[in-house]
Amino acid sequence: MWPGRRRSTRLANGRSPRVLILVENLSVPLDRRVWQESRALTEAGCEVHVVCPQGTRQDTEPYAEIEGVHIHRYPLRTATGGARGYLREYGAAMWHTFRIALRLGWRRPVDVIHACNPPDLFWLVGLPFKLKGTRFVFDHHDLVPELSLSRFGDDRKLMYRICLLFERLTFATAAHVIATNRSYRDVALSRGRKSPTQVDVVRSAPDIARFQDQRPDPGLKRGAPHLLAYLGVMGPQDGLDYALRALAALRHDLGRTDWQAVFVGGGDMLQASIELAEDLGMGDVVRFTGRIPDEELCTWLSTADVCLAPDPKNPLNDVSTMNKIMEYMALGRPIVSFDLVEARVSAGDAAVYARPNDEVAFAEAIAGLLDDPERRAEMGRIGRTRVAGELSWEASRANLIRAYRTVLAHRGWPGPVYGPDDRRVPGPSGGAAALDDHSEIVSAS
Repeated sequence: MWPGRRRSTRLANGRSPRVLILVENLSVPLDRRVWQESRALTEAGCEVHVVCPQGTRQDTEPYAEIEGVHIHRYPLRTATGGARGYLREYGAAMWHTFRIALRLGWRRPVDVIHACNPPDLFWLVGLPFKLKGTRFVFDHHDLVPELSLSRFGDDRKLMYRICLLFERLTFATAAHVIATNRSYRDVALSRGRKSPTQVDVVRSAPDIARFQDQRPDPGLKRGAPHLLAYLGVMGPQDGLDYALRALAALRHDLGRTDWQAVFVGGGDMLQASIELAEDLGMGDVVRFTGRIPDEELCTWLSTADVCLAPDPKNPLNDVSTMNKIMEYMALGRPIVSFDLVEARVSAGDAAVYARPNDEVAFAEAIAGLLDDPERRAEMGRIGRTRVAGELSWEASRANLIRAYRTVLAHRGWPGPVYGPDDRRVPGPSGGAAALDDHSEIVSAS
């Protein structure tokens, strides 16, 4: 329910706004950010259609209507084999996306195409729709040019230039940009050449209802006093190798044998990480679960004593907000992270920050927390308070709807009023006055 005053959520011509959300990175509702945005727009009175790939174990139906959101899925094989693999993946994704979008927009108008990167190619779908008056909104999840630097080896410079061109074309096509944190907003203003009124920040925030503290299961520790946990995507930029080498230093250099570790999630680096753990002689203390159901995930994290955010400092990670950090805080877990700009913005005093990319310093930070249960408990309370308040999805949802009121102003869409006076919700850097420049703050990773 939307608190405060209610008013019409229809366009001036009497119909509901029709929104087409494009996403390639994950299926929906598995992609939690896209799912939260879809539900928020549906609750605000929009007719929302999502075009996305099919999942491998779930979200496999070609079409589903869930909680009023229409989801259209296409088959897709994820990339293997470097740049050529991504070319094949993105080529297939663009074909299916354009085919489904054209079918959906052939007979009935689409008011907004909401494109979530990566890849920065959805402007190709948006261009023909713009000729019919559709507004193109760029939901900026990842800095793809910087992402390419971590993925393509010897082809990095060429791929960086290509990705930078596609990013510029995406910004040029966009009538409005939704940035995931302040750093991404700065990119939209500088590299994207957008005006401040064309950029709103909508932080990715965990669904508190999803992340409910469970009763710890001591059996998961296999007799050890402590459990260390990692949750998230396992890609080349996510620092799984840093985490494993830090754990090896914790065991072999610092002599700590009072722990077990679990890595929850999947991705390109899962198998390589399993092999690295074996090579480092840690197959007996490190487990990999793959993707698991929410309830099982919450049990693992509720049992964990310390959670790991090993993303190394680089041009991408330094300015990206990691979903894993937000989710750790939602369950009140203390965090060890490398010292990154946006990690500090998100976690504040809920994390200990190790010298960037220093695996021994990371291990020492873990050891320090294992020896200080009172500090761990206080950090957990701080994190939970932050995600339930100033970093909550309620604050982000308000900014999303305000952005849509700007995008659809020409169609006379008032949208719902979020609060009694319809003011911006304060963010972690200050009060409402600090947000009047469209600079609320969070990203994806």
